[in-house]
Amino acid sequence: MFIQQFKYSTDNLGYLVYSASEGVAIDAGAVEEILAFTQKNNIHIKYITNTHSHYDHTPGNQALLQRTTAQFIDCRQIKSDQTIDLDHEILEVFHTPGHTDDSVTFKADDFLVTGDTLFNGTIGNCFTGDLNAFFQSLKRLTSLPKDTKIYGGHDYVIESMKMATIIEKDNPYIEEYLKKYNFGLIVSTIEDELKANPYVRFNAPAMIENLQEKDLPIDTEFARFNSIMEIY
Repeated sequence: MFIQQFKYSTDNLGYLVYSASEGVAIDAGAVEEILAFTQKNNIHIKYITNTHSHYDHTPGNQALLQRTTAQFIDCRQIKSDQTIDLDHEILEVFHTPGHTDDSVTFKADDFLVTGDTLFNGTIGNCFTGDLNAFFQSLKRLTSLPKDTKIYGGHDYVIESMKMATIIEKDNPYIEEYLKKYNFGLIVSTIEDELKANPYVRFNAPAMIENLQEKDLPIDTEFARFNSIMEIY
């Protein structure tokens, strides 16, 4: 299974996940670019869907539905693990609430489309107010194989690494993370995130020491995550 990234608006990232001849458009705001790519590569857009229903991720839905024969999958209806079949290849979809109640993640063999749950270098705002659900979603994602690629919903890399430097000024992996940054293709791995993204480093010894020095709760994973979210 393959993935093509499309930038639109200021920093939004949309995707086409596809197999030999079928694809699913996810957060497809770059309508013309997606249609051009699928026409050039003889890919039939079978489904159109979203990582969550925030307006900046849905602007391409109606235009693509009008110009293709694709079926719409409403992310608000996905509450448990489901699958999408593309030429008999399976794309998994699972509920990852926290940023929103309807946030979902798409998982292929070696990559994830994470929307605003897990960005490259940071995480989304917890608009639901349910930090425990958000924590469980992030745990599920970061527990996957370390070479799994992350395709997020926005390009916030530069700003995120500035914040990471404020949180962990002595983290040597931040500079390494920035060296990998490519404006033309925003992607990282689980391993990259565990090394440089402060919001998923609640088990990293350096982060635990950092929180301890600030006299913040560190007794459990969730306590450490909550400490990071409350302070930063």
